[in-house]
Amino acid sequence: MREMDPLYPTCPIRNIINRMSDKWSLLILSTLQRNGVMRYKELNAAIPDISQKMLSGTLKRLEADKLIHRKMYGEIPPRVEYSLTQTGNELMPAVNMMVDWALAHFEEITQ
Repeated sequence: MREMDPLYPTCPIRNIINRMSDKWSLLILSTLQRNGVMRYKELNAAIPDISQKMLSGTLKRLEADKLIHRKMYGEIPPRVEYSLTQTGNELMPAVNMMVDWALAHFEEITQ
């Protein structure tokens, strides 16, 4: 089946890896898994080297991909909370395996 060929433009493997291979997506997902529901400022503090623009853009993309849920409260000042969706939670075992592999092989790869 040509659609499953990673060289084919509509291949699901190619498209998903492309969406997850940026610098911040997996880190944001892992942070939300560790901490549960988090507000924007809490996420920004938990990942201190991410810019506000990059955090906002990545959160919007992860929400559009149905990996995180954004809940806005009608309060003054506005309150917004982020959490993993069921789809995001289902992705986390694979993400955790990659994190474990990276930790185990970091020295070897970075030499």
